[in-house]
Amino acid sequence: MGQKVIIVGGVAGGASAAARLRRMDEQAEIIMLERGPYISFANCGLPYYIGGTIEERSALLVQTPEGMKSRFNVDVRVENEAISINKENKTIQIKDIQNNRLYEENYDVLILSPGSTPLKPPIPGIDSPNIFSLWNIPDVDRIKSFVDNVKPKSVAVIGGGFIGLEMAENLHDLGMAVSVVEMADQVMAPVDFEMAQIVHRHMKSKKVGLYLGDGVKSFEYHNGLTKVTLQSGKQVEVDMVILSIGIRPQSELAKNAGLEVNQRNGIVVDEYMQTSDPSIYAIGDAVEVIDFIGGGKTMIPLAGPANKQGRICADNVAGKKVPFKGSMGTSVAKVFDLTVSATGVNEKALKRDGKVYGKDYYTVLVHPNSHAGYYPGALPMTLKVIFDMSGKVLGAQNVGYDGVEKRIDVIATAIRFNATVFDLTELELAYAPPYSSAKDPVNMAGFVGENILNGMEKPFQWHEFKDMDPNTVVLDVREPMEREMGFIPNSINIPVDQLRDRIVELDKSKTYVVYCAVGIRGHAASRILVQSGFENIYNLIGGFNTYSTVLCQDDNGACEGTMPQADVHVSETGDIEQDASFQDAKEDSEGQVIKVNACGLQCPGPIMQVHKAIEMMNPGDVLDIKATDPGFVNDIGVWCEKTGNTLLESGKEDKAFFAKIRKGRKRPPQAPTVVKDDKTMIIFSGDLDKAIASLIIANGAASMGKKVTLFYTFWGLNILRRPEKISVKKDLMARMFSGMMPRGTKKLGLSKMNMLGMGPKMIRMVMKKHNVDSLEDLLKMAMDNGVRMVACNMSMDLMGITQEELIDGVELGGVASMLGAAEDSNMSLFI
Repeated sequence: MGQKVIIVGGVAGGASAAARLRRMDEQAEIIMLERGPYISFANCGLPYYIGGTIEERSALLVQTPEGMKSRFNVDVRVENEAISINKENKTIQIKDIQNNRLYEENYDVLILSPGSTPLKPPIPGIDSPNIFSLWNIPDVDRIKSFVDNVKPKSVAVIGGGFIGLEMAENLHDLGMAVSVVEMADQVMAPVDFEMAQIVHRHMKSKKVGLYLGDGVKSFEYHNGLTKVTLQSGKQVEVDMVILSIGIRPQSELAKNAGLEVNQRNGIVVDEYMQTSDPSIYAIGDAVEVIDFIGGGKTMIPLAGPANKQGRICADNVAGKKVPFKGSMGTSVAKVFDLTVSATGVNEKALKRDGKVYGKDYYTVLVHPNSHAGYYPGALPMTLKVIFDMSGKVLGAQNVGYDGVEKRIDVIATAIRFNATVFDLTELELAYAPPYSSAKDPVNMAGFVGENILNGMEKPFQWHEFKDMDPNTVVLDVREPMEREMGFIPNSINIPVDQLRDRIVELDKSKTYVVYCAVGIRGHAASRILVQSGFENIYNLIGGFNTYSTVLCQDDNGACEGTMPQADVHVSETGDIEQDASFQDAKEDSEGQVIKVNACGLQCPGPIMQVHKAIEMMNPGDVLDIKATDPGFVNDIGVWCEKTGNTLLESGKEDKAFFAKIRKGRKRPPQAPTVVKDDKTMIIFSGDLDKAIASLIIANGAASMGKKVTLFYTFWGLNILRRPEKISVKKDLMARMFSGMMPRGTKKLGLSKMNMLGMGPKMIRMVMKKHNVDSLEDLLKMAMDNGVRMVACNMSMDLMGITQEELIDGVELGGVASMLGAAEDSNMSLFI
């Protein structure tokens, strides 16, 4: 009889080890213990079963106990949990969960493949009935049942990693409104920020709510809905929540047995997957492995490495000496229409380790097509390669629509053989127009890296603009039409094809950062300038495509030129009204449909095709154009606004982007003139008589159906104070200020004839005698009538007053709130 081997845990690592060991040793007695009911399932496919892409649940079950027994003669015991290990006696205590009994098994070799488990931090409300994690088959059954029976309309996914984004996509496909909350400033941690921004933009185009740099503070469940309150104070109310915050290794069994674990509780193993006990091996998510790039220790919970570790571990148990040489974390994920893939180290990790760009490493970023541009369906990708100063490739990331993971697989292979960017230029990769280009994207990245290391090009990165010398000149070498779709502020424009003729316009003593759309024309322009005697010439890596994706998704002033020009008049409906330069478009039914194929053309090619076609068309005709440049979908909307044409529809279908454009615009129905009839009062004074007068006017205006806003600032804030003392934490100055001022309406004095407090009492008596409502009643009446009470938060800070000290129903606002109300008013009073 051969050796007795017990494997704890199935799925990727454990099942692979069992199958390989049987092929290596027919005589071994192999027992596999699995705490759950399934030994091997496609955990990476779980989100797609929930979304309906994988239709049959049975497709998720990769192997069954019966299958393992008949094929590999493995004694599989599901719902049997390993409780403890006695290393000295080489025994393991096991709990038979179904029969609720404990028993013991001895072993010659023990293989631990416990995997990992989702993190579940102690957030208030995290155990609500509509909050789920996804990790195994029972999890997927619970989520699928909830989705099918409750039919939720909205979901918040907490965590922007692989599982989180896959769940976001699949629930979105089911018609749910999806919000993704991520504590980091980006989703997809394996890629760097500029690459993640491509994903962010794509998710926003799918109407996914993104809450980045924000964590969850609490969950509050009520009547089937959960209110998710974020650390920033923002709130999202949803029908269900998916937790995908992260994972931790299930290493308790090993730790309790006295096996060595690291600071993250990962099981420490040697290169042969052997633990600190020579009779015990460990594999999978729970183990510490070698970082193939840096040589240090890391943890990489991925299915690929787990399967390889299972195979290598089985070889070593069978008497071989096969090392696991480390992992590079090669990964790929589908995020809606995008594919996101990475291998090796990213730039964030290098910076954390103290490495400096330009001193210890360089990066290149290219935007090639997936295959030859002239063959239909060529789609662009964004490929980033990181390499050290000798050219050795350290890592790569790729985001795009087609052929993305193929390039990362090539580079991952190259890294295994210590390749340099010079080697990437020489790779002879399969080429035919439907599959690639004569110069493959991997070759292109190598060419750029080679140019940098050989001094042919000085690179400039998007993040270097913030520290750029103000005397540096930014030179845009794109065509004017491209520039209209957006440009870097304060840049000058000389198209590259005009550069030789206009080079006298430039100053050789200055430093220039040259940019185009993706970097190719920028490189050509920089070579023209350098060989014409210019010394300090830099090319923007990735061009305006990368710059705008990273810095211009929000209206922060980093880009100009994308807004309609001043002479374009936008209607109340958001459509551009025609002026004398545009003819009225005919009814849709009268126009012809003209089709144009701009696939394979890079910006500004598709826009130029639109321009030429529209010039030849009659008003009311419809242009149906297809392109493979993803930026075309964004650019065409801006172009239509600027040129007075109507964008009917745009989007993505199959392997191309499309737009339908009607020449000209139909003038929208004339919107009725809006009469500004609101009333606004700024209450600066805290005097009783002025407070009474303001509220009498406010109630009178409200009774006539007017919208009234009272903006309380400085001394006027005392009118809104609660009469009772509220215990709040303040500094000394705030306590002094607030303590010296009247607290509430009944403490207010008169502006004249106050007479040591007698005046206010007398005026209140006169008001009562003449049946005039008291100030307190007037204040309540105003709030009941919908009068907005806005307290100036800046004044509150200066006067030492907190929100807790104000009466209920008061809004906090600043000068923008006051000016906004005044804009819609035909009367503004300062009291």
